[in-house]
Amino acid sequence: MRIISSIRAAVATLLVLPFSSGVSALLAFPGAEGFGREAVGGRAGSVYHVTNLDDSGTGSFRDAVGGSNRIVVFDVGGTINITDRVVVSKNVYIAGQTAPGGGITIYGNGLSWSNADEAIVRYIRIRMGKGGSSGKDAITIAEGQDMIFDHVSVSWGRDETFSISGDVYNVTVQDSIIAQGLETHSCGGLMQTDHGVSLFRNLYVDNKTRNPKVKGMNDFQNNVIYNWGGGGGYIAGDSEGASYANIINNYFISGPSTSVTAFTRGNANFHGYVSNNFYDSDRDGTLNGAALCASTSCYSAMDIVTEAYAYPGPTTLLSPADALEHVLSGAGASFPARDGVDKRLVEEVQSFGTLGQLVSDETASPMYGPGYVAGGEKPVDTDGDGIPDEWEKANGLDYEDASDAMAIGSEGYANIEVYINSLVQ
Repeated sequence: MRIISSIRAAVATLLVLPFSSGVSALLAFPGAEGFGREAVGGRAGSVYHVTNLDDSGTGSFRDAVGGSNRIVVFDVGGTINITDRVVVSKNVYIAGQTAPGGGITIYGNGLSWSNADEAIVRYIRIRMGKGGSSGKDAITIAEGQDMIFDHVSVSWGRDETFSISGDVYNVTVQDSIIAQGLETHSCGGLMQTDHGVSLFRNLYVDNKTRNPKVKGMNDFQNNVIYNWGGGGGYIAGDSEGASYANIINNYFISGPSTSVTAFTRGNANFHGYVSNNFYDSDRDGTLNGAALCASTSCYSAMDIVTEAYAYPGPTTLLSPADALEHVLSGAGASFPARDGVDKRLVEEVQSFGTLGQLVSDETASPMYGPGYVAGGEKPVDTDGDGIPDEWEKANGLDYEDASDAMAIGSEGYANIEVYINSLVQ
C-alpha cells in the first residue's frame, strides 16, 4: 500500500498517528528501505542502453531518462558533460552499477526528479559545479512520489545540493554522499515535505549549512555530518509549520569550517524523537565523540518527544560508531570504486577535524574538478538486452533472445533487475 497521506491532520488534537505501511509490497531492490522502498522504476517498461557520453541525442543519458518506463543501463563509463539541466521522466531505474570502467559521472549542471514518480537511482555521480544554472540545485525534487536514491554521490550545487521541497511523497536517500555545496550559499539541502523522507547512512560533508534543513515528516538515522560551516549543521525546522522527525544514532564531527553546534534553529513546532546522537567537537584528529544530552540545550529548543514515530526505519540500526565506519567504507557511488572526489571527501572525514574546507570553485585546489573516470568495456551481450551472455547462460536465460530481459521472475522482479541488482549485493 502506498503512503500518500500526511500526518498533519493529527496535529489539531496534538496526536501524531503512527506510520503504517499496510501489506508489504515488493521492494525497489533488495536492501531498499524507508519511505521510498517500494518504488517500481521501469519494471513494466523496456531497457534503454546509454551508448555514448554525449550531452544529447540517441544513446545519450539525457535521451535515456527523457522517456518513461525504462531501465537505463550503461554500455560506457566515463564523464558525461551536460550544459542544460536534465529532467528525468516517470518510472525510470537508472542503474549506474552497470557502467563499465570507473562508472558514470554527470558533470556541469543539475538534474530534476520533479514528478519523476517511481524513480530508482543507484550508483551514479552527479556533480553540478560553477558552470551550472544559477540558483538551481544539483538534484531537485519539487513534486512527485515513490522514489529511492541509493549510493548516489552528489556535489557542487549552486543553490542546494540535494533538495526535496513541496508536494513530495515517500522518498528515501540512503548510503549516499551530499557534499560541497558551492559558496556563497553552500547548502547540503532542504528536506521538507509533510509526506515522508527517509535519510539513512548518508554523508553530509563540507556544506556551510543545511546538513540538512528539515521540515515536515522525516526519518534521520545513521547519518554522518562533517565540517559544516557557520550556517549550521542539522537545522530543525526554523518555521511555524509543524515537523515530526526521528533523529537516531547519527554522528556529527566538527571540521575546520565548523563554528556552531550540531543542531540549530529549532523551536517548539519541531517535534523530534532523539536518541544516541554523537558529537565530536574538538577537532583534535581523533574520533572521541560522546552522546548529546537528550534535552533542548543540545537540540536547539525543539520539542523533544518520548516515543519514536513509527516510520519505516532501517532494517538494521547501527551504533553511531558503526554507522561512521559503514558510511566511510561504502557511501556514495562506490561501485566499482570511488572516484577521486569522493576519496578526497572520505579522507577529510577520516582526519577527524583537521581537514576540510568550503569551496566556491570546484576546479580549484583541493578538488580540481571531477577528474578522470575510466571508460572500460561492456561485457559481451549477444542479444543486446542489457544482460551479459555469461550471466544469462549461468541463470537459465537465452543469450540470443532479448525478450527475456523484461520477463518477470518468481520473486516479482524483471530478469534484468535480478542481474543489475546482483552486481551490488
